[in-house]
Amino acid sequence: MDIAFPCSKEDIEKVLPHRDPFLWLTRVVECVPGKSVRAELDVDPDLSLFKGHFPGYPVLPGVIIMEALAQAASFAILVERDDPDALGFFAGIDGAKFRQQVKPGDVLTLEAEIVKASRRFCVAEVKASVGDVVCATATQKYMLA
Repeated sequence: MDIAFPCSKEDIEKVLPHRDPFLWLTRVVECVPGKSVRAELDVDPDLSLFKGHFPGYPVLPGVIIMEALAQAASFAILVERDDPDALGFFAGIDGAKFRQQVKPGDVLTLEAEIVKASRRFCVAEVKASVGDVVCATATQKYMLA
């Protein structure tokens, strides 16, 4: 697939099947297809989830951070395959750590390094940060279909 980096949501949607309201990447800044990716999510203060998580003290849920990291890693995997019908599904999340809250208006940097890959299974080391502050880390596993 011929995508130049950085790229916007329009190009991301050529690779990932996700769409609003469940596409958690704003742009891909750098990508070495099949190897690594650095993407960003502009955390929109108007997201409806902030009305309930938590009223008066809105924070981005950890499960959304993990999903955004998975979407970034999946982008790196799927852009190399150039198969519009390919999907990635969670197979596991190991060692997840949440170190800092992510708030409305933050720009969340999502990094993934693919450490193991086959046609049907991938493992990525992932990290989410705001500025120089690490917010979350994990080892994620995906099944590919």
